[in-house]
Amino acid sequence: MLDAVDAVLVRELQRDGRATFQALADRVGLSRTAVRTRVQHLLDSGIVRVVGIVHASVVGTGAIGHLAIDVDGPAKQVADAVARRAAAWFAALAAGAHPVVAELRVRDDAALVEEVDAVRSLPGVRGIEVFRVTTVVKDAHSVVTELPDVSLDEIDWRLLRELTRDGRTPYTRLAEVVGLSQAATRARAVRLMRSGIIHVTGIVDSQALGSGELAGLGVRVSSDIATAASRIAALPGVNYVVTGFGRHDLLAGIDATSRDVLLSTLEAVRAVPGAWVGETWQHLDVVKRVYGAELP
Repeated sequence: MLDAVDAVLVRELQRDGRATFQALADRVGLSRTAVRTRVQHLLDSGIVRVVGIVHASVVGTGAIGHLAIDVDGPAKQVADAVARRAAAWFAALAAGAHPVVAELRVRDDAALVEEVDAVRSLPGVRGIEVFRVTTVVKDAHSVVTELPDVSLDEIDWRLLRELTRDGRTPYTRLAEVVGLSQAATRARAVRLMRSGIIHVTGIVDSQALGSGELAGLGVRVSSDIATAASRIAALPGVNYVVTGFGRHDLLAGIDATSRDVLLSTLEAVRAVPGAWVGETWQHLDVVKRVYGAELP
């Protein structure tokens, strides 16, 4: 578990992965040197990884499908096989109506159909229920803002590649990579971040934060879906909300520190006007989770 100061530093890095040591020091009331040491420990220990996540429309992963998979026999081999597919951004063994759940992200619906067929043909797969995501309302690890019209040149792509590897790469190092002055490099990187093309954030090891309870919800809505989705997304502990087409009107994810907190969050979702939780499942073993597509 983290102490109070490290917990604040983690939250600040999630909000802005490139926050300066001085800004972090001002936030927690410690010296810049002390904060540098703490942040370096968080990074070296693997508790936090700071990476850049590129907008889905830039990398061509705008078609998202959530798969609830039924299996014949042991589910682990099916989850492992799904996880080996490049299109799978998430795969987990679950307790609930379906023993394996997964998320596929590809360029368009044609590619999504192809991927779903490929998963359907895997040994041990009995059947698949697909939820086609149309709107990402909240995703703790993705960019969900609308992009302005932008064009990227080779220098921009080099910066994006470096920031996806290490979101805290110093501007001096970035300047060496792209062959520009430090000032020009900084201006380019800031433009990419402010426009929403890339979001630099801290990816946290949930176990280090005591977040041992991960669950998914299938929710039906009797009123305005957008309003219900925004209310659910605003609840503490809810880290993922999407709307779309399928047996449910929206899907949500919960990241809780204990079973009691998980239940409390679930009850808060049930209390949202017009929302009915039709199905719940718990992620027992997350086999694969990626936060961004490999850049060209």
